[in-house]
Amino acid sequence: MSVARQEQRKLTVEDLWEMPEVPGKQLELVYGELVEVPGAGALHGLIAFLVCKLLDAYVSEHDLGLVSADNTGYVLSRDPDVVRIPDVSFVSWERVPEEGVPEGYWPMAPDLAVEIVSPNDRADDVREKVWEYLEAGTRQVWVLWPRQRAASVYRKGAPTLELGAEDSLEGGEVLPGFRVRVSDLFEVRRKR
Repeated sequence: MSVARQEQRKLTVEDLWEMPEVPGKQLELVYGELVEVPGAGALHGLIAFLVCKLLDAYVSEHDLGLVSADNTGYVLSRDPDVVRIPDVSFVSWERVPEEGVPEGYWPMAPDLAVEIVSPNDRADDVREKVWEYLEAGTRQVWVLWPRQRAASVYRKGAPTLELGAEDSLEGGEVLPGFRVRVSDLFEVRRKR
């Protein structure tokens, strides 16, 4: 006699939004399944803060849109639902809904998503996130590699751009004129 496995109901964006927050716990929704995202270490958090500051200063000066830090969710797909939380993100004014900034998750992908690789991140998981962002309409994804002081830049239909510490990371069509030396994205340690 075979035992039929009962299929578990896939969670939705609305289910995730209604869940009570648990301090120190961050959840993403990946194809209807809850995935706990480990808390960021100190270095990770400081790099995210630095990138957010750099982007926000540029975006504000040029009135390009909105920069968000970690904890901002984006609905990347429906049925099954995917909600991802980039470490830093940017949404251009042209893509902000007519009714304004949503109370809940952004109903679309960001123009730019920045992911900072932690020591416990798996390369396959990082690649999956990059693919999900690009498929959902993100125009550029930056993956920052703190241990190597390097960056990878992804754009749909274009080769991956691998940058070393002395290379410049440019905003391209997403952030025209933005330029920063890759090593400057990791300068969070106390100078002696």
